[in-house]
Amino acid sequence: MEVQPARPVAKIFPQSVVSENSEEQKELAVKKARSIARSKGEIPDDDEVLVTPVNDPWPRPYYLEHGLRRVRPYFFTYNTYCKGRWRDRPLLEIFASEFRDRSIDYYKSAIESGNITINGKQVAPKDLVRNGDVVTHTIHRHEPPVTPKAIGIVHEDEDLMIIDKPAGVPVHPAGRYNFNSLIEILRAQRGYQFNPLPCHRLDRLTSGIMFIGKHGKAAEKMGNQLKDRTIKKEYVARVVGEFPEGDIICEKPVLQISPKLGLNAVRANGKEARTVFKRLAYYPPKEDQKEVSNTNGATSDDPESLLQHADGTPWKRFKGYSIVRCMPLTGRTHQIRVHLQFLGHPIANDPIYSNQRVFGPALGRGTEDSQDDETIMQRLERMGKDEVADAVAYHDEMVDKYHERRAEKMTGETCDLCDTPLYSDPGPHELGIYLHAKRYACDEDSWSYETQLPDWALPPDGYDGPVECTPDTDPMAVDLAKLSLEKSEEVAEPVAPKA
Repeated sequence: MEVQPARPVAKIFPQSVVSENSEEQKELAVKKARSIARSKGEIPDDDEVLVTPVNDPWPRPYYLEHGLRRVRPYFFTYNTYCKGRWRDRPLLEIFASEFRDRSIDYYKSAIESGNITINGKQVAPKDLVRNGDVVTHTIHRHEPPVTPKAIGIVHEDEDLMIIDKPAGVPVHPAGRYNFNSLIEILRAQRGYQFNPLPCHRLDRLTSGIMFIGKHGKAAEKMGNQLKDRTIKKEYVARVVGEFPEGDIICEKPVLQISPKLGLNAVRANGKEARTVFKRLAYYPPKEDQKEVSNTNGATSDDPESLLQHADGTPWKRFKGYSIVRCMPLTGRTHQIRVHLQFLGHPIANDPIYSNQRVFGPALGRGTEDSQDDETIMQRLERMGKDEVADAVAYHDEMVDKYHERRAEKMTGETCDLCDTPLYSDPGPHELGIYLHAKRYACDEDSWSYETQLPDWALPPDGYDGPVECTPDTDPMAVDLAKLSLEKSEEVAEPVAPKA
């Protein structure tokens, strides 16, 4: 939900109140909170929804445990105006279709109990949302943990910060994330009054270069410059299989299939998208290395189960992995991830586009047909709820049975306070994907900022390979005019993976 909370509020009482041990103490604390709220004029009428100021904690309620940055649960209220697609639709239908993190039973109960309201008034699940209405949702928030890795500073002056964003941390508060977001972590480090202004977006699972404005004018200026396409961007990805050498360009349009699930795909009716790829390195598997298991626990010691998934579907095996340099010429959501999947070399640990449980053995290679979209969305809906969201099983010592068992999924337990279903901790391979924004450069203004190669892009033990990017694999040096004039079907079509 896109939210614009006028001020953080909590229905009934803040977390500091509900932490009392006994029921009697809780009841007394609630009465005290109600009395304070009424004395401040925050409850003008007994019939109105009771709200009290949330315990907007400062410093933020972070703590480190088991190698993750965590946030203690707290109450929070979302306020949002009716969107065009919500007009004249039942309130429960909107929540059930738009928001994925909780069940329809939860939303029905929240509406009936007054935790979801329209214009501050308690309503029924079937009541319609009208143009101009404000929908309010008060919840007990359970934020997912994120990596404790520090935010790197590549460059800083009085106007801008150029940072190295850790993988797995969302830029803005969204969905289940609030305090565990980039801007809130920066605010916690710099002080409550610090207002970091991201100049562009970067997917939660992606790491690397980001421009942060320190004031509005700087953010607007850099944001406009980034939109003008005068700035070149380079990403580094680690993909399954042996990616071909040479200048590879994909010009397939990208369409958003499901905003709720964050799913995009190559479709003829999508938006123009164009990406240039250059292979930096290829690392074949060691001859004596066992295949990594799939989620059924199959290994090379169990050849029968290796060949089949639980539903009898044969699993295509990929050998080795490649480090690929990527230069997007357009800025579509998930563009690099979708184009690499279409070419037959998805990002190795991508929980969506490298997931054989969702896309089947071929992982969507060369697919432009929308006839299977509904099935794909249904499979993806189950990922992270009933099943482990596993990336493709392939020769890579960094993704193994231990990591797969630790993937985030529902535990079957619920919060004692709000009955919210609880998730297990995400596994290391779910805290980010092998995609890193390495370099931003502007020829007109003669500046360039870049980071080192991430650890996962360095040669593995026992292999020789580049430890930094080489001039001959620089996608920014590709003659784009020549490629445009000499496009061939080989360049535009998916590349068959070597298995």
